[in-house]
This record gives sequence, C-alpha cells and structure tokens, in this order.
Amino acid sequence: MAAQTTGMPLLHKVIFLALLAFLIVLPFMVYPVFAMKVMAFALFAAAFNLLLGFGGLLSFGHAAYFGGASYVAAHAAKVWGLTPELAVLAGTASAAFLGLVIGSLSIRRQGIYFAMVTLAFAQMVYFFALQVPFTGGEDGIQSVPRGKLFGLISLENNISLYFFVLVLTFGGILFLYRIVHSPFGQVLKAIRENEPRAISLGYNVNRYKLMVFVLSATFAGMAGAIKSQVFQLASLTDVHWAMSGEVVLMTLLGGMGTIFGPLAGAALIVTMQNYLATFGAWVTVIQGVIFVLGVLLFREGIIGVLSRWLKRPL
Repeated sequence: MAAQTTGMPLLHKVIFLALLAFLIVLPFMVYPVFAMKVMAFALFAAAFNLLLGFGGLLSFGHAAYFGGASYVAAHAAKVWGLTPELAVLAGTASAAFLGLVIGSLSIRRQGIYFAMVTLAFAQMVYFFALQVPFTGGEDGIQSVPRGKLFGLISLENNISLYFFVLVLTFGGILFLYRIVHSPFGQVLKAIRENEPRAISLGYNVNRYKLMVFVLSATFAGMAGAIKSQVFQLASLTDVHWAMSGEVVLMTLLGGMGTIFGPLAGAALIVTMQNYLATFGAWVTVIQGVIFVLGVLLFREGIIGVLSRWLKRPL
C-alpha cells in the first residue's frame, strides 16, 4: 500500500502534462464553449468514478448534486450578485451539504437497494427544482451573468472564461487523483474488494463510505456549477434522471476504476452529442449502439483495455 501512495508515476506525469498542453491550445482549435462543456463533464465523470470505480457504490442519483449546484451557482450569480468564483463555491458547498444528507441515509443500504435509494432522492430534488419559485420551474434560471473574476477580470469573453474553467477542472481532477492514491483511497479499494475483511481489520466502513460519497457529490457539484456559468443557464435537464444515466455511461465506456477512463468517456459522449446533433433524437440511439459495442468489445472500458495491454494502471 505504501508503494502506491509515494508519488505520481512518470507515465501519469507525462499524460497529465500532455493533457494540460492540449487543453491550453484547445480553445484556439475548437469552439471554446464546446471545450468547456467537455471539461465540465470530464470532472463530473471523474467525481462519479471516485464513488463507483474506487468506492464500489453505484449511485443513480448524481444528477441531484450536479443540477443542485448548477441552480445554486446560477442563483448566486444572478440574484445575489456574487463573483464567478464565489458562485461556483456556493454551488459546490450546496452539493457537499446535499451529499452529506443523502449519503448519511443512503449508505445504510447496499447493492441495488443503495442505487434505488439514491435515485429516489434525486427524483425528490428534481420535483423540488420543478416546484420552488427561485429555480424558475420549467424555464430554469436564464441569462446568468458571468461577472468578473475576483471583481477584476471580466469573464464575458469565452477565452477568459475557458482558462478559469481549465484551472478549476484540471485542479479538481488532480485532487481526485490524489485522493485515489492516498491511504484513504487504498482503504476505499479494500472496502470495494472485500468489505467484511475491511471491517475485520477495524475500519469504520460506513464512515469511509460517507466520506467518499460526500467527496464525489462535492466535485459533481463543482462540475454543475461550472456548467451553469459556461452556458449561463440552469435547467431541469441538469437534475433529470437522464443526467445520472449519462454519467454512468461515460464512466463505463471510458473505464470504471481508472483515472483517465472517465475523462475519455466524457469527451467521447459530449463530442457525439455535439457533432451528431443534426440527427435529433437519433443521437440517443447512436449512443446506445456505441455503448453496446463498447461493452462487447471493451468490457473494461476503452482506457481499461488500454491499461491491460500496456500492463500499467491508467
């Protein structure tokens, strides 16, 4: 265990540096808003993967934290007049609180019962968002001002906003990486692999489950808060059950339990949605076909299979 927490392997350093270099030039190659959407969903998938891939807990309700934070961040920016960083912080904090409340109740169940409980809570959040006045109901919160970073730097320009989003998402992914490769992360893997043995070794399993649940909800909320700033909109789509299913798809397609798998899965799904939008509702069918093919051909996910071929963890 100690050997796995001593530092970042050279391969991972190279991948992260190459990824950072690519992201720096990306907004000059593609539409910046599209690139920001990819980064936000990559963070969302990475947060979900922390819970499922490393904690072994399948949640069908992560849209609650993503969408809940989106609404809070949008409201904070538009109504309270908070600067972008404070609006994102408010959204992230609200997701952490929601994760603490829902997680403390959900972890009392296991397996499919846990998944169904999280879905039920997410649906409660959805109907709450539909009914309360401050969310705007079916119209959502529109025309969210991007404001000025620290009250000084205007983020109305897409390029300026892009680098703000880059710092948040890349920093969040690095933080998740550190969590996974910390002693805490190793205990999570032990619980995932053999929970009774972890209990016999003296670990408070429920406490670890709650901690990883809250951490996952927090970073999912950060992704949602970022999304509301990018699109200047918080809507019911963000808290709909389909959003929870989408992040599961991203994680499984990219490679559950890998570091870079959810990032690849999110990039693939968002790219398909963007460039296949002309097919209308058929995009969902195409996604389903690709997912089936991915499961059949890459049972460990795209990055999972690549990791097995290279015989190195990715």
